[in-house]
Amino acid sequence: MNIKPIKLIIIFIISSLSQHSFSQKNNTSNTNTTSNPLKYTGSNKGKFFISWGGNRESFSRSDIRFKGVNYDFTIKDVSAKDKPKGWHIDYFNPTKITIPQTNIKIGYFISDKYAISLGVDHMKYVMNNNRNKIIDGYINLPNNELGSQYNGNYDNEDFFVSEDFLLFEHTNGLNYVYAEFSRFDDISSIFNIQNTDKFQLNITEGLGAGILYPKTNTTLLQKDRYDQFHLAGYGLSLNAGLNMTFFKHFFVELDLRGGYINMPDIRTTSNTIESASQHFFYLQRVISFGGIFRL
Repeated sequence: MNIKPIKLIIIFIISSLSQHSFSQKNNTSNTNTTSNPLKYTGSNKGKFFISWGGNRESFSRSDIRFKGVNYDFTIKDVSAKDKPKGWHIDYFNPTKITIPQTNIKIGYFISDKYAISLGVDHMKYVMNNNRNKIIDGYINLPNNELGSQYNGNYDNEDFFVSEDFLLFEHTNGLNYVYAEFSRFDDISSIFNIQNTDKFQLNITEGLGAGILYPKTNTTLLQKDRYDQFHLAGYGLSLNAGLNMTFFKHFFVELDLRGGYINMPDIRTTSNTIESASQHFFYLQRVISFGGIFRL
């Protein structure tokens, strides 16, 4: 009996079965890939985002020092408030975007979880007037100059800070221009959200640093009002937020942002050698609307 042809037949059958089995596995793999495609929201790397919103803020108390020609004094423990516009069309009016308190940010995902961004927080700071405060320092204006009625040496004395004595506001505004490094985490699965391309829930945390470029409205010692933009100092910020993304490209974000502001060179009059300085902490509540996309 010739065994060689039988061996060839057996080898041929095994080879055919192996190819058929591999083909089935490959088809199954392709079918699974097709039925479970990678969602758009499954990867963030390479995406850009931009957002626009509004804010409310609170400020810690601070000491404000005013120094200039013939005066150098500090008002201690000053309180301040923001100046909200409320729900208003001015938030979306390009000619009036500096009237309300607004936030704008543009960013880029360098990986699926980490992003870098640039932003401007347009806050408003209004010193509370017509209150008794502690004042320390001196005022020694010429007797024929407006404001000379406040002349004197003050040694931590109780003093009524009226609007005639001082009007001090960063209302156009307290502009924090910053860069931020942030992290995003998809928490949709915790709430059993299956199709994140329709709705996705993220938490985000960020660390920022930047400059303060306020337009400070000041009337000091009955001198002429001064209101010009000026680089006054720097700021640091921490951010935590909840991001809700709809239909892959649109989102609403709620943020809680806290930080520290130090402004050693605030312009107060037209005389460049006259200035004010202060530092304080702040807390911002922000709601913003935005879009996320790939170019």
